[in-house]
Amino acid sequence: MRSALVWFRRDLRCHDHAALYHALRDFDRVYCVFVFDTAILDALDDHADRRVAFIHAALEELDQGLDTLSRQAGGQGAGIIVRHARADEAVPELAAALGVKAVFANRDYEPSARARDDRVASRLRALGIGYESFKDIVIFEEDEVLTASARPYSVFTPYRNAWMKALRADHYASWPVERHANALAPRSTDGVLPDLPAIGFSPVDLRVLGIATGMSGGRALRDDFLKRMGDYGDARDYPAVKGVSYLSAHLRFGTVSIRELVAAAHQSLVHSADEGARAWLNELIWRDFYHMILWHHPHVVERSFKPAFDRVRWVRDEELLAAWCEGRTGYPLVDAGMRQLAYSGYMHNRLRMVTASFLTKDLGIDRRLGEAWFARKLIDFDLAANNGGWQWAASTGCDAQPWFRIFNPVTQSERFDPEGRFIRRYVPELEGVPMKRLHAPWTMGRLEQQAAGVIVGRDYPAPIVDHAEARRRTLQRFEVVRGGESSSSGL
Repeated sequence: MRSALVWFRRDLRCHDHAALYHALRDFDRVYCVFVFDTAILDALDDHADRRVAFIHAALEELDQGLDTLSRQAGGQGAGIIVRHARADEAVPELAAALGVKAVFANRDYEPSARARDDRVASRLRALGIGYESFKDIVIFEEDEVLTASARPYSVFTPYRNAWMKALRADHYASWPVERHANALAPRSTDGVLPDLPAIGFSPVDLRVLGIATGMSGGRALRDDFLKRMGDYGDARDYPAVKGVSYLSAHLRFGTVSIRELVAAAHQSLVHSADEGARAWLNELIWRDFYHMILWHHPHVVERSFKPAFDRVRWVRDEELLAAWCEGRTGYPLVDAGMRQLAYSGYMHNRLRMVTASFLTKDLGIDRRLGEAWFARKLIDFDLAANNGGWQWAASTGCDAQPWFRIFNPVTQSERFDPEGRFIRRYVPELEGVPMKRLHAPWTMGRLEQQAAGVIVGRDYPAPIVDHAEARRRTLQRFEVVRGGESSSSGL
């Protein structure tokens, strides 16, 4: 029997899966594998890493999902083979041991992943085994959306317009895996899913953090969001409101399909001109945009998208950086966002912008240090989106936040947490502060502080930087790079 091996990575589902569909359609027997890649895991310093726990839970459900697919198609059951090793060694070794003709995988656009896949393909060729990759995690990839002069876009709005113009229904059509599920190979006792301690990680109860896992968790979140997608445009900026989709980790690890999300948004937009759907689709296009930028400009991982901004002289201050990481800046909304991240591994999108602006524009610290902290803490960490967002906030990237527009952490707090509900949840020491002082508690007099039960500088930090003075320094810092160009604009 002609057999193939499907290598799962950031696509942990058994429906609407490009590589799995093509393998099942073209081969008589299809094995499935996931590798806990030691080249990645060994670099993690937190052995209670929530991402590893999320992946493990997703694999448990994927294993059962493959088994169900097989049996429903009249097969003998199926499952996923799991390895704990270097992926670029384990995949060719397993492919050779199984005697497959080809390995199928969905493309990953990160520079290190591309290099890994090239090594795997080379080793497979040496063994006489083919390697096929497919587009699955984005709608448009690589060179599919280009300018009229056949160059990649560097500004989002014209990219979005071209993306929308190019979009057709077949771009978000589902891959019908179920039609060919009888080709799934019978379950093997080799390579069963190990528990987390067996691969060097501690169990993490993600349910306590309110994190839904696996395909079922992604489906439940999707269904819930689609009911309220019409409110997304208005509600998405308020962290105390249930306004966003909470699907970011599921998109990152592929427990939901980008195609089904784009299909729902686009169809709602076409049929009813739903502005919430328009705003949601816009966010999904940003995701494609950043993957395209990373593929065409891999230097952004280490350097600024715009080389001139590599000359910015950032502040080096470990104490300021630690205060930001730990939510001790003295600015309530910034601290609430950083504490949400530390507690849950998630941060609301508006707060990602606010906290990133604060680090780079108020503290003057290199965005790469903030980017690395987010990479360490976020369950939904995605290199393309994380890098793109940080370069936007730091004004060093493509289509960046203009360097002279600097988020004011107090006005952002007043605007997007007007009732203080989010702040009071994550900064409980401010519980007794009256609403009119909550966004800037240092403005309280001593008697007010005593009445509120919080002494600024003792029970809650005084601001570690004066925003007005920090703004002036930031303008000077960037004016040097921009040859003295200046503006009085602010946000």
